Amino acid sequence: MSVAVDDDLWSAIGDPTRRRMLDLLLSDGRGTATSLSEQLPVTRQAVAKHLGVLDRAGLVQGTTAGREKLYRVDQAQLARAVGQLMEVGSTWDARLGRIRRIAERIQRAAGGADGPGAGSAAGGKPSR
Repeated sequence: MSVAVDDDLWSAIGDPTRRRMLDLLLSDGRGTATSLSEQLPVTRQAVAKHLGVLDRAGLVQGTTAGREKLYRVDQAQLARAVGQLMEVGSTWDARLGRIRRIAERIQRAAGGADGPGAGSAAGGKPSR
């Protein structure tokens, strides 16, 4: 089972500063590089670069507002990212479930040979 993942999208979301910016834009509805930089521990120039990455990934859309750009989260692209995350999560849940079942079988098999009553030579008192 293979999940198609948009690497550019996940690279954009992978950065903690950009995730925080998305959170701020979602809670405020919109923002500029200046307004976001006032709420983050990075410069306005750094925020502008992060917004450029988010814009190229399609996660935000900017419209000119005077001398600045006003950014909003693109709900469709964010929904696409959430969908991909859910697919990846369910794929890994299935993989981990298979690994758990294999480990349980190995443990049961090992427990049958070395478990209680398997004989004194397998870890009990030495025979004389």
